[in-house]
Amino acid sequence: MNDEINYQNNPLHGLSLKNLLIEIVDHYGFEILFAYLNINCFNKNPSIDSAVKYLKKTDWAREKVEAFYLYKFKSLPRASDEQFELPPRDRIVPPNQIPGLPAELSLEDAERLKEKRIRKAAQHDQEKSQRAAPVKRTSNHSNTPASDSDPWAKWKK
Repeated sequence: MNDEINYQNNPLHGLSLKNLLIEIVDHYGFEILFAYLNINCFNKNPSIDSAVKYLKKTDWAREKVEAFYLYKFKSLPRASDEQFELPPRDRIVPPNQIPGLPAELSLEDAERLKEKRIRKAAQHDQEKSQRAAPVKRTSNHSNTPASDSDPWAKWKK
């Protein structure tokens, strides 16, 4: 019975992937979906059927679309850290949180978000490279003949 209640508290319960896509494509269109989600099935020859086919095969993309549906289209508040670790279809929405109106999205906002993500990734990469200790390279040359250090040396000749 507890599982029954949990599933009732998720807007994705009982909603097929195709119907989910129809709802968000009718509201936002493929261009906005591609701008926000950066999934090529919304850019190259976009159609509901081809997107459903791709998303059924690609877990990370399906989860990204389902999270978009919950947090942008249904305007639910961000899930707790514990719930956020679960796939969107397994998350439980607290009973006091009801879906709201779809968020107003634009291509300009999507571009700003993309630039922000690029800056954040560059900053992360820079911090990662600063944390890494410099690698000391050692020479492969030694005083031993090539045939002793490299078993394939004779074969290469």
